[in-house]
Amino acid sequence: MGDREPPPAPPGRRVLQVIDSLARAGAEQSLVVLAPHLVAAGVDLHVAYLVERDGLRPELERIGVPVTSLAPPDGRRHRRWWYRRLRELIAAVGPDVVHTTLFEADLAGRRAAAHAGVPCVSSLVNSTYDRGQARRDGVSWLKLRAAQAVDALTARRVARFHAVTDHVARVMSRRLLVPRSRVEVIPRGRDPEALGRRDPARARTVRAGLGVPDGVPLVLAVGRQEPQKGFDVLLRALPQVRARFPDLRVVVAGREGRATDELARLVAAGGLGDAVTFLGVRDDVPDLLAAADVFAFPSRREGAGGTLLEAMALECPVVASDLPTLREVVDPATARLVRPGDADDLARGLVEVLADPAGAAARARDARARFEQGWTVQATARRWVAFYDRVVREARGTRAAALAGASPPAQ
Repeated sequence: MGDREPPPAPPGRRVLQVIDSLARAGAEQSLVVLAPHLVAAGVDLHVAYLVERDGLRPELERIGVPVTSLAPPDGRRHRRWWYRRLRELIAAVGPDVVHTTLFEADLAGRRAAAHAGVPCVSSLVNSTYDRGQARRDGVSWLKLRAAQAVDALTARRVARFHAVTDHVARVMSRRLLVPRSRVEVIPRGRDPEALGRRDPARARTVRAGLGVPDGVPLVLAVGRQEPQKGFDVLLRALPQVRARFPDLRVVVAGREGRATDELARLVAAGGLGDAVTFLGVRDDVPDLLAAADVFAFPSRREGAGGTLLEAMALECPVVASDLPTLREVVDPATARLVRPGDADDLARGLVEVLADPAGAAARARDARARFEQGWTVQATARRWVAFYDRVVREARGTRAAALAGASPPAQ
């Protein structure tokens, strides 16, 4: 877009997106990737977030998107504050649609939009509220049930839902008591031009920065250090992989989380300190993917997997958990799929890919072709514009019908 002014938004295309934070995470990153393409398509986009976390705000402001922090002065979580501030912001911005993403933004945004009489759409980005998963993650089932009840109650105020995969749509429509017909699937997308291409010079530069020589097997994992991401499974798999590739290096990009302490214990217990590096938050994940021999994606559950799309676009061979959501993106012809939570199977997958670089490269080329068929951000942006237009038309039709029904009888 450069420094050119975006075209004026057509009537009905002013959208206020509300999200929990602008940290470097999946849903937030997907918003930032999509934003310039929505603006270029004529959407008057505004973004508000509830919690201050360093990350992606400058990237939105660089393309001219107005961004508002709704964080309380004391930095704590205050739902009444968020609700009140959102009502004020909606009155000031005058959006045609309020679009909410993630739990706290959903609760505050749905209520505030309903109070203002503005249609609200909510994104479903993961399949949450599973009792078994809550137990494995150490989350109180009673608290999770209470959250589900509040989520389902406020879901009644939503005009339409968006889901990142068909699996998430099916599961969450049941758990929120929402008709499946009210949930539209629009996959996440990535911009192939912004990601660039995989080439030896790029890989050498990145490896030099990591201190990994050419020819040394390099495995990359990306994500928050949370139980969901399965990095503990990856660490348990590494001794078997190192038995075949003793000079193996593994780098993990992403912020700390509830699993951080356990991961540190596993590294120490397995004597992996010379093989594993936790990079913390990175803004150069595409470069890391362009340099890695394998992208490991050992999640126990996943909404969609934005980094998986980036790996496909950059022709980085993938070893991923065989999850229903990921099966909508990759298959055995484009990735090595392994049983979730199974360290032995993950080890076998990593060894197979590292031992057969020609076969891995062929699957990666097929993955790139698959990405180009349906997961470019240009394609998803067109679907989003059509989705917003449809929501606005439906809301206007509903209001017109209500006004007609309320008209006084002719004298």
